[in-house]
Amino acid sequence: MGELAVDKHVRYIISVEKRKDSFESVVMEHLRMNGAYWGLTTLDLLGKLNAVDVDEVISWIMKCQHESGGFAGNVGHDPHMLYTLSAVQVLAIFDELDVLDIDKVANYVSGLQNEDGSFSGDLWGEVDTRFSYIAICCLSILHCLDKINVEKAVNYILSCKNLDGGFGCTPGGESHAGQIFCCVGALAITGALHHIDKDLLGWWLCERQVKSGGLNGRPEKLPDVCYSWWVLSSLIMIDRVHWIDKDKLVKFILDCQDLENGGISDRPDDAVDVFHTYFGVAGLSLLEYPGLKAIDPAYALPVDVVNRIFFSR
Repeated sequence: MGELAVDKHVRYIISVEKRKDSFESVVMEHLRMNGAYWGLTTLDLLGKLNAVDVDEVISWIMKCQHESGGFAGNVGHDPHMLYTLSAVQVLAIFDELDVLDIDKVANYVSGLQNEDGSFSGDLWGEVDTRFSYIAICCLSILHCLDKINVEKAVNYILSCKNLDGGFGCTPGGESHAGQIFCCVGALAITGALHHIDKDLLGWWLCERQVKSGGLNGRPEKLPDVCYSWWVLSSLIMIDRVHWIDKDKLVKFILDCQDLENGGISDRPDDAVDVFHTYFGVAGLSLLEYPGLKAIDPAYALPVDVVNRIFFSR
């Protein structure tokens, strides 16, 4: 089995940020805030966060904030729940949450809760259990969960539970590993995991492992490194991670590395990107790969960052 090419991955992440005219940078312009979260969290897990200029990053993040309190994916773009969580997570990594007007951000997020307990992603109204997770995770980090109706939020998530034990985007939606992470993560943060049939969901999740060792997101789909996070974190939260072959999954992730230029791809020999680099490294962290910081499966932040948020006040 190969090894994690730490230095090459660090160089790759830094290069993605610096090459503003590259194809990857141009197509990611509208979601650069997510890219910052993926890249910076990877650097932190690798113990290389000192490779970036903290003040420069924070200055850019604050330029992406709107009057509403929400954050955009980049300067000049519209605010959205997705980018607001990424902004809060990056500031938490740097221990700089104090730069925020906490109430303003929390009011933006809580204002997107609907009467049925669901959440819209922005003022245009798309509803998805992703946004339920984002709202709950973001407000928990800000110590503002009391600004929403948690009971309604939990009940809406439970209404998206399927007969196979999984969860979908909306009630009746197909079970999908990404949505399952969002629902299980939200239920974990709100102390509501007892509503899950852990054996049934655990069986559905462990069946996502294919012969190569990788994990897919739904039955009959190809494996993808990003599900090393979505599936694995969910299995850990419901205490069923021992139902998969961890060694085969580690090998699959390591086989997806670009050993020449750095970065991790969705499958071996495909083009790398910062999204799969993050989820590959995060998956290895969950698998307790040597030399990586531990990551929290519910908050998707390094454990030391989560501990600082909740235990150092």
